[in-house]
Amino acid sequence: CGDTMQSPINIATAHTIFSPNLRPIQLSGYSLPANKKYVLKNNGHTVLLELPESLAITGGYAQQYRAVQLHLHWGSPSEPGSEHTVDRRRFPAEIHVVHYNTKYDSFEEAMVHPDGLAVLGAFLEVGPTENPYYQEILEHLYKIQGVGQDVLVPGFNIAGLLPANLKFYFHYNGSLTTPPCYETVKWTVFNQTVLLSRDQMLVLTTSLRNDDNNLLQKNYRPAQNLNGRRVLASFQTTLSLVKHTPG
Repeated sequence: CGDTMQSPINIATAHTIFSPNLRPIQLSGYSLPANKKYVLKNNGHTVLLELPESLAITGGYAQQYRAVQLHLHWGSPSEPGSEHTVDRRRFPAEIHVVHYNTKYDSFEEAMVHPDGLAVLGAFLEVGPTENPYYQEILEHLYKIQGVGQDVLVPGFNIAGLLPANLKFYFHYNGSLTTPPCYETVKWTVFNQTVLLSRDQMLVLTTSLRNDDNNLLQKNYRPAQNLNGRRVLASFQTTLSLVKHTPG
């Protein structure tokens, strides 16, 4: 995991490059039927929801990517724990939805190719009301406190876990943030955050246990060196700083 294109990174907004070619991310199949059940598990590092291949990214990338799983990174009740940071600011938590390029037969085959993987990332913050979409995951955490435990949860609209606005995002080439850290991920990190209630954030940071039977907290990797990589933005990050046009 010591190579030159590792993730996560600190996104320095002043150094991002506006790219008008970055189109809005488009998703299909993200609303899962409530009469079907999906595996939610504690793997000792995170809470992970297995996703069917009917979920896909159909716009915003040059190729189509199928979903495999989503998972979360968080801190503790007193410390934020997102993996990516923006201008050195760390957010309370972060969601990653992992996809693989449909030109490969499986996630395992895709993960070793440079264009193999696409991960959608979004920051979670505390807001005034309960988030009904995150509640579909959080209400089951007490059943999977131990490592290796899993539970079946009914389907719901997975798109609700991501920001409403999928037009504004940062994009760069990086890696998986856990071993084997393959540098095959095209990262999309959304600019708009997702809000959870204070109680929901507390459930996320205090429910699961790790291999040592301690609370599973601060499960994020520190920011890695950019090593000359370009970070693109789908929007003008510095426009407001450059000129203030009337109206």
